[in-house]
Amino acid sequence: MSFSDLFDSGFKRRNEDHFAAIVRVAMDDGVITPEEKAFLDRLARNLEVNEHDYKKILKEYKSHPINPPLSYDLRLERLYDLARMVYVDNIKDEHEIVLLGKIGVGLGFHPENVKYIVDKALTLVKNGVDLDTFITEIKNMNR
Repeated sequence: MSFSDLFDSGFKRRNEDHFAAIVRVAMDDGVITPEEKAFLDRLARNLEVNEHDYKKILKEYKSHPINPPLSYDLRLERLYDLARMVYVDNIKDEHEIVLLGKIGVGLGFHPENVKYIVDKALTLVKNGVDLDTFITEIKNMNR
């Protein structure tokens, strides 16, 4: 096995785990709506999750760990994706927000700040900001 094969498999695994975390949020109410399905389809393409792995993750999403990225910006990108998933789901109940907070802690956000960060993330997504604005706004809230 070559070095690039090791890197590719690790990268692929992190993308699958990230995708599984988003599926976990989508499945919190037990149903994937057409809007959620469209978002998951786009995200799977962007994360290079193939169709076989996509179907497998839908069945076994709870078996994937939440692997926090080392970079703060990458953690914010993942939070952005997750907040968009909850927003697409019309934030049906407080349980999804709590789950998003738990996943936020799993991503490496401090437990004392995670509720505030999640609330801010959901507000930004609701307001339709793009990823760059999202990252800037979340970073600025700590100043």
